[in-house]
Amino acid sequence: MRFCEIIGQDDVKRQLCQSVQDGRIAHAQLFTGLSGVGKLGLALAYAQYIACPNRTNEDSCGVCPSCLQYQKLQHPDLHFAFPIVKGDDGDVCDDFVEKFRNLILENRYFDLEDWYRAMGVETKQGMIYEKESSEILRKLSLKSFGDGYKVMVIWQPEKMNATCANKLLKLLEEPPTKTLFLLVSEHPELLLSTILSRVQEVRVPRLSEETIASGLCGEYAWLGGDDAKAIAHMANGSYLTALKTMNESEDNQGYFDDFVALMRNAWLVGQKKDYSALLKLRQWSNDMADSKVGREKQKAFLQYAQRQIRENYIYNFACPEMNYQTEKERQFSTRFAPFIHEGNVEKMMDELGKAEQQIGQNGNAKIIFFDLCLQMIVLVK
Repeated sequence: MRFCEIIGQDDVKRQLCQSVQDGRIAHAQLFTGLSGVGKLGLALAYAQYIACPNRTNEDSCGVCPSCLQYQKLQHPDLHFAFPIVKGDDGDVCDDFVEKFRNLILENRYFDLEDWYRAMGVETKQGMIYEKESSEILRKLSLKSFGDGYKVMVIWQPEKMNATCANKLLKLLEEPPTKTLFLLVSEHPELLLSTILSRVQEVRVPRLSEETIASGLCGEYAWLGGDDAKAIAHMANGSYLTALKTMNESEDNQGYFDDFVALMRNAWLVGQKKDYSALLKLRQWSNDMADSKVGREKQKAFLQYAQRQIRENYIYNFACPEMNYQTEKERQFSTRFAPFIHEGNVEKMMDELGKAEQQIGQNGNAKIIFFDLCLQMIVLVK
């Protein structure tokens, strides 16, 4: 992958290119940022740039033998580690690497939900298991192709189990010769502090709305400028979110219905003392926690709910140009927005964000969602 294939992030691209030109390539680098801002693409473009003998000041050449191998993600010195679900298909990343490569080649921007779907395990949680640390050591102990770097890209390193993380730490402390670790993380706070102290962080910021809108118009010639701006606003800095919004209708309709049920029943219990609605909230939390829903969809709903809280708060300022909602969402806001105000908006966002984080950490979904219901009963007024 080349830098020119990645939308925006010009400052990060310049920083990475400059580090190579100055001969300051840190052996372990951690790319951090929101999902869908181009972290994995930047890491791969960086590896390709380092290996390219004909690189310019701004990018790899894209046509030399090394670049052609990197473009197909088939370079012999490029290795991957990523979350998997052990089973009949295998128990190490090499057993799934073709699916992972294909996902990258077909979708420059994707998340865990997309990866689990590609593996056919949407309702399960992946992990980087202990055995993978031995595989990483084995691969990096091999002689490099030519005289280049051996590159280990670890996507979602926060998914490593404790034993694997500790073994990786030892590798970071005493890396094999000419080895480059590129870790790509959305939640670096979940990594061991000792790992964080041994990597150089590359912060990948949110994309601007203008960058996202421009990217969408370039990718979808039929998309109007105003529609692209609306989608870019809702994307909140993530190009992946923008792409998913383009194909969202069915899932978002379900999220909208779930959001309305949560808020309506919480208000009925808290303000009207309608305790039959509490039973509905209990059923709602059980339905949301159902294993058939899956962790990634649970997190997607909580992200959707946070956006709706934000949009309903903004709705109160009567500035239509600042609101980006579907017609159905706007109709609901005419009745619901007055209940989102300075006294509760921050706390509601905190509770939804906390629930999203707990779901991502494999917390008990039934407890998390029912606790969320109880918090909303107190806050929606």
